[in-house]
Amino acid sequence: MRTILVAMSALVFVTAVSSAEPDVAALQHIGAEIKQAGGMIIELKANCDKFGEAEYKLIGHVTTLKSLSLSGRAFRDEDLAALSGLTELESILLNGTELSDDGYRHFAAFQQLKRLSLFHPSRDCKDFSGAGLAHLKVLPKLERLTFAGATAGDEAFEAVGQLTQLKEFSEWHNWESPEAIKHLLKLPNITALKIGQRLPARGRPLTPSFDDATLSIIAQMKSLERLDLQEAKLSYEALAQLGKLPKLRELKAKWVDTPPQDIERLRQQLPTVKVEWEPLTDADRDTFLVNKLKL
Repeated sequence: MRTILVAMSALVFVTAVSSAEPDVAALQHIGAEIKQAGGMIIELKANCDKFGEAEYKLIGHVTTLKSLSLSGRAFRDEDLAALSGLTELESILLNGTELSDDGYRHFAAFQQLKRLSLFHPSRDCKDFSGAGLAHLKVLPKLERLTFAGATAGDEAFEAVGQLTQLKEFSEWHNWESPEAIKHLLKLPNITALKIGQRLPARGRPLTPSFDDATLSIIAQMKSLERLDLQEAKLSYEALAQLGKLPKLRELKAKWVDTPPQDIERLRQQLPTVKVEWEPLTDADRDTFLVNKLKL
C-alpha cells in the first residue's frame, strides 16, 4: 500500500509539472505555502534548497502569482530565468540566493514588480559585486528595495543610485564604506530610508559606514518623509541636521548610542517630526555595537 501511495504522489507532481496550470497538491508536494483568492494562486512561499529544474518549472506555470518568497542558496541565474512567465508579480523576496551580477538582467521580465527584498544575497559569490542591481532600472514600478546581509559594498550602492524610480530603500549589514551613502543622493523620489551599520568585513578596515558624517549626507535628501536609523553612535549635533529635511515626518532610532537627554532635545528641535526612540541598554550596546559591529 505504501508503495502505491508514493507512486501516486509522484504521479501528481510529474503531471502538474507538465501541465500549464499546476494544482495546489503539486505545489504543496514540493513544500510550498500558498494563498488563493478568487480561485487563483496569488502568493507562494517556499524553501528552495532542494529545488531543481522541475520545481522551478512548476512554479513558473503559476502565472497568477502576485507575491513570491524563496529562501535557499539553490536559487541561481537559470532559475530566475525559468520564472520569467510570472509577469503579474508585484512582490519578490529572496533570501540566500546565488545570483550573479549578470543574472539580475532576468528581473526585466517582471514589469509589474513594486517591491524587491534581497536578504543575504549571493554571499561570497565571486560573480556578484552588487553592480548587477543596476539591471533593476528597467522596472518602472519598482518603488521599494531592501538589500541586507550582503558581502558587497560600494558597487551595490552605486548601482542603487541608478534606480531613480525608487521611493523606499532599506539596507543594513553589508560591506559598504562611509562614501557609499553619497550614491543615494541621486534618488530624486526617495521618501523613506532605513539605514544600518556595515558588518565587519574580513581583511578590511573596521571604519564605520554609518556615523555623524552620514547624517550630513542624509540631510541633503530633501524628499525624505520617513527615516529609520539603526546601529550607530550619533551625537545630538549630527541628529539636529535632520531639521534641514522639509518633508520629514517620522524618525525611528534603534540600537543607537545617543544620550536620552539628547533625544529629548531633538524632539524639541523637530516639533513636527514623530520621534520613536528605543533606549539602548548596556547589554544591547555590548552585543550589537561592540561585539558584533566592532564600533
